[in-house]
Amino acid sequence: MTHLWVRAEQRPNEERVGLTPDGAAALIAAGIKVTVERSSVRAIGIDGYVAAGCDIAEENQWPKAPADAIIFGLKELPEDGTALSHRHIMFGHAFKGQPAGQVLLQRFKAGGGTLYDLEYLVDETGRRVAAFGYWAGYAGAAVSLKVWVAQRRGGLIGPVAKYPGKQALLDDLASEMVGLTPPRAIVIGALGRVGTGASDLCTALGVAVTKWDIAETASGGPFPEVLQHDIFLNCILARPGCPVFVPASAKTDPRSLTVIGDIACDPTSDFSPIKVYDRATDWQAPALRVAENPPLDVMAIDNLPSLLPVESSEDYAAQLLPSLLTLTDLGQGVWARAKADFDRHSAAV
Repeated sequence: MTHLWVRAEQRPNEERVGLTPDGAAALIAAGIKVTVERSSVRAIGIDGYVAAGCDIAEENQWPKAPADAIIFGLKELPEDGTALSHRHIMFGHAFKGQPAGQVLLQRFKAGGGTLYDLEYLVDETGRRVAAFGYWAGYAGAAVSLKVWVAQRRGGLIGPVAKYPGKQALLDDLASEMVGLTPPRAIVIGALGRVGTGASDLCTALGVAVTKWDIAETASGGPFPEVLQHDIFLNCILARPGCPVFVPASAKTDPRSLTVIGDIACDPTSDFSPIKVYDRATDWQAPALRVAENPPLDVMAIDNLPSLLPVESSEDYAAQLLPSLLTLTDLGQGVWARAKADFDRHSAAV
């Protein structure tokens, strides 16, 4: 019997989950065994999983799971160097040359396990079957606006925290922006899931948005228009051939730009389109100041949907469930394609 083991997330400020109780019930009805670890932080409580018929395990027991279990989580595993023998479904951030990703692939290689990277679960046309993109864009634009507000108040943004829902986030931002003339923002990747979320947040708060996508960036650059906006929201994944939107010279070039929201957030990738910073930010310190006079702050939090953990979990889980229902045949479809990606990249480490 196919066995899916939903692990507790161990990363700080990560309350999302990729399977809801209703989804778990659907998997069980399809003949898939589901074990869910208890979690002290998960946005969706354990009682629903109990009612759905899941087996319940204690928190962080996945290393002791049966050898044939498929371990399902979202964000990183503890970086303890242990060999990984299970099959894992997660965001590995390992296929674009990231240093930490190479270490992860070595751990899989050492243990004989397999990574089914959620970013690389795609249909026959190459489109991702599930993504947190909309909520990443929405939350990323919100935090970027908070960075801008803090600048206008003469400071650097302080820590951010989760919200119970979208309306609470909008109300908080609206109150912070009282008395300020809304900024002008440019969204690159505006037609995708991430860009749509970012644009929707801006529109809801009266921020004028310039929307760019493939047509507007096909020339390959340079793109001086980016520097003519107050806020740049990058919603393009770093991939080979991705143009540079903000060169290193932007730190000293004449510009209106004072906030970069790198929502795609892949600063250590060779293909990052933003060349003024080299590391992610986090909830405690959401922005990195990379220039002064005028200031230039970069927001690059890599788990943005966690600011709205319930809504983002429910949305993502609904998108992913049809693929999880096919776990009984890992040799076909999205799982076979993801395995081929893993095999190709792990062979190089």
